[in-house]
Amino acid sequence: MIRVVIADDHPLLREGLRRILEFEEGIQVVVEVGDGQGAINISRTHEFDILLMDLNMPGVNGLDACRVIRREKPDIGIIVLTVDDSDDKIFQVLQLGVAGYLLKDVEPKTLVDSIRKVYAGEPILAPAVTGKLLGQLSGSGQAKNNFGLSNREIEILTYVVRGASNKDIGISLFISEKTVKNHLSNIFCKLEVEDRTQAALKAVKTKLVYLE
Repeated sequence: MIRVVIADDHPLLREGLRRILEFEEGIQVVVEVGDGQGAINISRTHEFDILLMDLNMPGVNGLDACRVIRREKPDIGIIVLTVDDSDDKIFQVLQLGVAGYLLKDVEPKTLVDSIRKVYAGEPILAPAVTGKLLGQLSGSGQAKNNFGLSNREIEILTYVVRGASNKDIGISLFISEKTVKNHLSNIFCKLEVEDRTQAALKAVKTKLVYLE
């Protein structure tokens, strides 16, 4: 059972999310909270797997709450669900190592699929967010390999930035998912990051990957 907490200051939105999720097999909404401090408190008193977090909330905002929860409860998969798609906010959030960044106009099926993916350990990004990352990369000029990455690792990192899953990468490159995971472990080590979201962000900021 995937246990979910919803943190948003709009009661109608929380109710809508609950209605979407309560009909999904294997997903249970544990509790709802209306601000960042509530999310922090719940993370300290309840066991759950996924936190759907708004950013713009009164009192302790979602960004500050994410920072605390990531530090104290790193096993909780945080999916930011917001209307804010500004470059600055996206990069701030991704630097914290959240598992996903979705916009509130997301289709219900995509939201449910994203929850299941994050629970399985696969970070996700909204297409619009991925597009911003790609936009940054496409203007970066010549690719720079300053971290000792092999050509194959650069290739896999490029797919990661595009939002591809391990399975999709394996199919595209004709290698097994296990081989993809091994390459990703090496990439994370060389980039000194903890997950694929942070790896994608670092690739953008350091202009490591060049996309035509």
